[in-house]
Amino acid sequence: MSPDRRTALITGASSGIGAAFVRRLAVDHDVLVLVARDETRLRQWEQRVPATVEVLAADLATPEGRAAVEARVAQGVDTLVNNAGLGLSGPFVGHDIETLQHQLDVNVTSVLRLTHAALPPMIARGSGAVINVSSVAGFFGSRSAGYGASKAWVTTFSEGLAIALNGTGVRVQALCPGFVRTEFHERAGMDVGSRTGPLWLDADRVVSDSLADLARGRVVSVPSLTYKILVGVIDLMPRRVTGAVLRRFDRRDR
Repeated sequence: MSPDRRTALITGASSGIGAAFVRRLAVDHDVLVLVARDETRLRQWEQRVPATVEVLAADLATPEGRAAVEARVAQGVDTLVNNAGLGLSGPFVGHDIETLQHQLDVNVTSVLRLTHAALPPMIARGSGAVINVSSVAGFFGSRSAGYGASKAWVTTFSEGLAIALNGTGVRVQALCPGFVRTEFHERAGMDVGSRTGPLWLDADRVVSDSLADLARGRVVSVPSLTYKILVGVIDLMPRRVTGAVLRRFDRRDR
């Protein structure tokens, strides 16, 4: 990596929050390495942003896909955005084990391995940032179980890394949005209605809040005042009360 060319690598860059990160990071990065399974959608960015675009089509649910992205990350990037992730509709026992493993590999294993590959060059350089896209679902329980648990891991992992990397010049953040107007829910087979109201956020707003919090040194970023209050209230509630509230919402979803 050239020392005078800032590079960002973004997974899940073809749509949603990933696409919002592409638009924003193109402003202050010279090179964007864009990762997703759909190469055609990734190549559309080549004519849409001022930065140099490198397209890396890879499936992060597979060892081969992760290895390809790890190799590129290990060459050195200034900013790593682990955004790729997937959800599943319905209860945990309603999915076969291979589907659940697929979710775990994308949501957890890829975050673990890409972060591990990115950190040595960042530490040696004395600067860098890792943004791990988590979710407010990581603060709550849910009948889907696997998704919330995977995002709880991402948040805790990021918090631990931030402590371990204190003084190195490398920043780590867990970005924990709530409902965002993206393709995420449709791909997961979830019927979420009109996607209007105070709980629904725009992807560009989420990214703006994330980067503002990163500049402030905030390790856990929860975009919007509404979700900050919600997470704060849930954190203060006894577990049995939280569980009763969430079970009521689960029954409404069935």
